[in-house]
Amino acid sequence: MKGVIFDLDGTLVDSAPDIHAAANALLRAMGYQPLAYETVRGFIGNGIPKLVERVMRTSDIEHSRARHADLTRKFEHLYAEKPAVKTVLYPGVISTLDALKKAGCLMGVCTNKNHGLTVQVLEGMKIADYFGSVIGGDSLAVRKPDAAPFFACAKELGANEVLYVGDSEVDAATAAAANVPFLLFTEGYRKSPVEDIVCDHSFARFEALPELVDGLFERTAAA
Repeated sequence: MKGVIFDLDGTLVDSAPDIHAAANALLRAMGYQPLAYETVRGFIGNGIPKLVERVMRTSDIEHSRARHADLTRKFEHLYAEKPAVKTVLYPGVISTLDALKKAGCLMGVCTNKNHGLTVQVLEGMKIADYFGSVIGGDSLAVRKPDAAPFFACAKELGANEVLYVGDSEVDAATAAAANVPFLLFTEGYRKSPVEDIVCDHSFARFEALPELVDGLFERTAAA
């Protein structure tokens, strides 16, 4: 069976506005100045603990393991209250998921966002039913770019031919570690120029994705 596994933040959804709101709610509650949207947007991609670490460093908040763990819990609580208020699907996501489903592709999500929050966002965006597996950053002892979460997602789907769709350097490294084809969505949260990120194809419009997926599976079958 063919499987298409997606990253979440910056790939299927633009979640930066809600993440930004939660980060600034945390800072305000502590008496710190809020951070600019683009600053927090640049922190996304390695999971909430790393995002909180970056917020602490940028805001000159004294860092210790206990302090970091406490603020991570507080951020998760604030974010869980409103994870899908300002978040939106990227244009063309629904029609693309419908096309892939019609083509017989199994679909999953492999993200560094915590599993519970991921499910909240998928349900809030009304796309949860498309995915037979959801692996979050806390689902295993390791997270992306380790390949283990990707393999766990593929196994849960029951797919033996898989590819990965993501928007960032972390996603490219994950696909490389898993030795699977990678499709780069260029409109997400990448920090490097498109030409510096190793991928099989890049795309800016989701309407182009089904044809790219089909072409990669055909190439794999012919190899």
